[in-house]
Amino acid sequence: MEKLTCFKAYDVRGKLGEELNDDIAYRIGRAYGEFLKPKTIVLGSDVRLTSESLKLSLAKGLQDAGTDVIDIGMTGTEEVYFATSHLKADGGVEVTASHNPIDYNGMKLVREGSRPISGDTGLRAIQELAEANQFPDPATIRGSYVRQDVLADYVQHVLSYVNTENFKPLKLVINSGNGAAGHAIDAIEASLKALNVPLEFIKVHHQPDGTFPNGIPNPLLPECRADTANAVREHGADMGIAFDGDFDRCFLFDEKGDFIEGYYIVGLLAEAFLQKQPGAKIIHDPRLSWNTIDVVNKAGGVPVMSKTGHAFIKERMRSEDAIYGGEMSAHHYFRDFAYCDSGMIPWLLVAELVCVKGQTLGQLVQDRIAAYPSSGEINIKLSQPAASIESVKQHYLAQAGEVDYTDGISMEFADWRFNLRSSNTEPVVRLNVESRADVALMQEKTKEILAMLSR
Repeated sequence: MEKLTCFKAYDVRGKLGEELNDDIAYRIGRAYGEFLKPKTIVLGSDVRLTSESLKLSLAKGLQDAGTDVIDIGMTGTEEVYFATSHLKADGGVEVTASHNPIDYNGMKLVREGSRPISGDTGLRAIQELAEANQFPDPATIRGSYVRQDVLADYVQHVLSYVNTENFKPLKLVINSGNGAAGHAIDAIEASLKALNVPLEFIKVHHQPDGTFPNGIPNPLLPECRADTANAVREHGADMGIAFDGDFDRCFLFDEKGDFIEGYYIVGLLAEAFLQKQPGAKIIHDPRLSWNTIDVVNKAGGVPVMSKTGHAFIKERMRSEDAIYGGEMSAHHYFRDFAYCDSGMIPWLLVAELVCVKGQTLGQLVQDRIAAYPSSGEINIKLSQPAASIESVKQHYLAQAGEVDYTDGISMEFADWRFNLRSSNTEPVVRLNVESRADVALMQEKTKEILAMLSR
């Protein structure tokens, strides 16, 4: 039996050809159909050159299992989440490798109600069926295939999170990441113009191009931020917004073109939601947490920590009925968005906050950055990641006030903390360090841990 290495902890992601191809996509479609037996499923695909072909192979597998397929075209992942719930389909799949290199692709899978399918909730069963590749003959009545446009309904929904009357004139730089988000931005812009909302959009890397001429769309990496930052400065914009490859994450830049870590945006949005619903639960990940916990506690909310990863966060959002959840990697989750993540809703909410509070984005977050300075996520390729993480753990274990294993290892001390974990999607170890109002201490400890890891 062939082992399929493209199945990860909470999605499908692999190198094209050897790990993921049209045949494997067909088998995943058959396996999804045989395991969950959905009547109708929504499919979408990102801008990558291989995504359409993989999606059609996936559709064929689903149809052979007797499932009706609704293809909503070239989309972001959140459009599949929206359409699955909106159309009351039995599941959905977005063909995307998000921010992975150009020679990768993948899939994000959900079931009815846009519930995530992860390793704990069916992904392993689908993997086993796809690996066995022993399916019954195609259904006597094959599933149908139709294309359907849900963009207008999706735009109406994301705009429902803001009061458009609150907006004052703002100039926004929007980097659509080689065009993946371009169609959604154009549709939002048209709707806002029809309402006479005074937002000016300056569009960067806006046209869809699956060859990624402007590099891999992953603004979490410092080398992928310059085009957005420079455009903010050049145009004197109020804010910059950049998306990853399937635009379920948005990254924000302040009025000076400085990148704002997603960690501080989580605190900003948590506070805004708690003003609307005091006492609500807010989900956060363990990588960077002190600022979020502090903000949520002061705002009268309940902070709840979850394992990192979109499938795990969504499951926790549902079990806690949390109003909002956020990861420092710029995934933001909303109860009214089927507990799923959206890259469009956050920037709309932040732009509204800038207008309502009469402060720049930089001013809105400066006190929180000073209170809890952080390293941002540092990625390190290591030959023996488990051994390296263990050596760091042993070095600090006797000194640590608190040790947590929710995701990798988190260690807390009086004035600083760190999280060290192996990635679920890439062959790297990820380090995050933060302190209590002490930039020098944070930098010192970051260098200290990096030196240990490099031995």
